[in-house]
Amino acid sequence: MKNYVIYTDSCADLTQEAYRALGLRCIPLDVIVENEEPVADDQIDIQEIYAKLRAKKSASTAAINIDRFLQSFEEAAREGLDILYLGFSSGLSSTYSSSVIAMRELQEKYPQNKFYAVDTLCASMGQGLLVYYAAKKKEAGASIEEVRDFVENTKMNLCHWFTVDDLFFLKRGGRVSAATAVVGSLLSIKPVLHVDNAGKLINVSKARGRKASIDAMFENMKKSMFPIEQNQTVFISHGDCIADAEYLANRIRTEMGIQDIQINYVGSVIGSHSGPGTLALFFLGNER
Repeated sequence: MKNYVIYTDSCADLTQEAYRALGLRCIPLDVIVENEEPVADDQIDIQEIYAKLRAKKSASTAAINIDRFLQSFEEAAREGLDILYLGFSSGLSSTYSSSVIAMRELQEKYPQNKFYAVDTLCASMGQGLLVYYAAKKKEAGASIEEVRDFVENTKMNLCHWFTVDDLFFLKRGGRVSAATAVVGSLLSIKPVLHVDNAGKLINVSKARGRKASIDAMFENMKKSMFPIEQNQTVFISHGDCIADAEYLANRIRTEMGIQDIQINYVGSVIGSHSGPGTLALFFLGNER
């Protein structure tokens, strides 16, 4: 069986140590703060970016372009490796579509290589969790096609639940109206959101107060999670609010018996749109 490599992008929000340990190659998206020069996501001090966001500095992001994909993928192709790219949701970025164009071009140049791209329809550590499972399949000896098919067959069971602390960022991105943001802030209304089957961020419900919104995420997990198995892995990402992430993790450990819980930051790309205080929960369930 020909060797292959799994690529993803920085919106998977895994640590650099995790990418190395899992044998993954990660391509960064760019972040632009206050109209400065774009900076690759993996070159940014995450606490510094959240400090700037708290100060209401403007931030925008840029998808991975075709040229960057060509450069990155060709490194592996020259090594004689087949390539499987697991990309950030096409419902949130044009990144995935650029990867497909790059692969078509490289397929002509390297006809002996296999190039596969999967639209995970996932975001943040939801994407990261799917990539994690894919890497474990590869470690166990699965072929590139088997891993590709596993991801395609599993992605609709990768549940994403989010809440945010400051509606300003969702307002800036057009996800809530200015009136909703003002009223919600005054009344301490916190949205509970998820990523739907089209890979888009959808507002599902509202909670009165921060703790209530986190508890609502936990209750949604209990309702939709696969029958509880203590060996299931759960990921939590946070926008510089580690205490809230630990509170949620402790509820899961104590009340559901799940011990394998991994916590990391919401990266600078997604965090630029969701803001400090974002908290997200990811697991496998009956449906999204």
